[in-house]
Amino acid sequence: MKVVISTDIYYPMINGVAVFARNLAGGLQRRGHEVMVLAPSITGDYGVEKDEEFGFTVVRLSSSKMHLYPDQINDVPKAKKLMGVKLPQLFYKDGLRVSYMPYFEIRRALDEFKPDIIHDQTPGPIALSVYRYAKHRGIPLVATDHAYPDNLTQQVKLPQLAKKPINKAMNAYILSFLKRSEYATMPTEQAVSDLVPKNRKHFRVPVEALSNGIDLSRFKAGEAKAEIYERYDVPKDKKVVLYIGRVDPEKSLDVLVRAFGKVCEQRDDVDLVMVGDGTARNKLEKLAKDLGIAKRVHFLGRVVGDDLPELYRAGDVFAITSKTETQSIVLMEAMASGLPAVAVRAGAIHELVKDDNGFLCEPDDEEEVAEGLLKIVSDDEMRKKMAEASLERIKIHDINYTLKRFESIYAKVLRNHRSLD
Repeated sequence: MKVVISTDIYYPMINGVAVFARNLAGGLQRRGHEVMVLAPSITGDYGVEKDEEFGFTVVRLSSSKMHLYPDQINDVPKAKKLMGVKLPQLFYKDGLRVSYMPYFEIRRALDEFKPDIIHDQTPGPIALSVYRYAKHRGIPLVATDHAYPDNLTQQVKLPQLAKKPINKAMNAYILSFLKRSEYATMPTEQAVSDLVPKNRKHFRVPVEALSNGIDLSRFKAGEAKAEIYERYDVPKDKKVVLYIGRVDPEKSLDVLVRAFGKVCEQRDDVDLVMVGDGTARNKLEKLAKDLGIAKRVHFLGRVVGDDLPELYRAGDVFAITSKTETQSIVLMEAMASGLPAVAVRAGAIHELVKDDNGFLCEPDDEEEVAEGLLKIVSDDEMRKKMAEASLERIKIHDINYTLKRFESIYAKVLRNHRSLD
């Protein structure tokens, strides 16, 4: 089968969509399919390359920088100061790369590739051009939505009165993206329930909850290599509360830092390690300093490659306070690494975190988050049992199942499509 994966967000960006799109493309290629990825260029110029690990083709579409948001590749710079006062960061030198008008490049690449099916990952400009192409050439489309509207609107500080109608409009746009396809998926049942209307009179596309999945051969429990502690200055003689992921406003990481401040009031043998980068990092570093816990909060920045699974293994408990997760790949990776979790009762997190492998807290409740962290770091037997439960629960999220299911979906869509020709 010749499969195209199209996405406005892609490797080497670090976020759930980028990780999943590459995992999907690589997994399908290894299973004998011919795969092409359409994604924005990270240099700005059109180009074609081969993925070094998996061997599939990546078509990098001409792109321009959108300076209102960082590219999630380069480190976010420290906030500039004027007369000792930090200035708000409104523009970023390394802005997000966007392919605004990619249709003709897409048409050229796909006419040569001759795909059997196209799988959209994001409802951006690339998806709009892909839909136009698919309609003209009679190519079937599958679509996956990975985001809540809050994932986007939370990046911009909006009055609550404005945020609600904007979120509603964005949800309608996401649904229009899914309705253009012949089959749609979302990572969890909760995401389907939250975003897809119950009355399907005007929404006739089949929608399935299908886990993004993770590579369980890469993320697994065990001891971190000794050099990891030294390389990243991770304390080896303390318990480690771990967060890995984007450091952006919608992740509500101020709640985690404040909760950890309360942990510090009761224990001096626990540190917080935060792996990742984003627009909220400067504010969080200042918050840690204001709370007097800066020496116990380690901001490691962006980490990729083989060191990432090792950093998971250096943790004792994983903490995630985001309220806008349609699934959370990082949480699944943490569970596969044998970590219990403290998370919030929002989005689709409750499908991963249960009473046996962690604690669910009310959103924005730093007291409850702190209580959950303290219970786990203070009770080794509880932590061990919860770790075992995480390892058991994550088994159903093996990416090999996800790949097999998408193969079945593609085959079904192709059969239905051909029967209508």
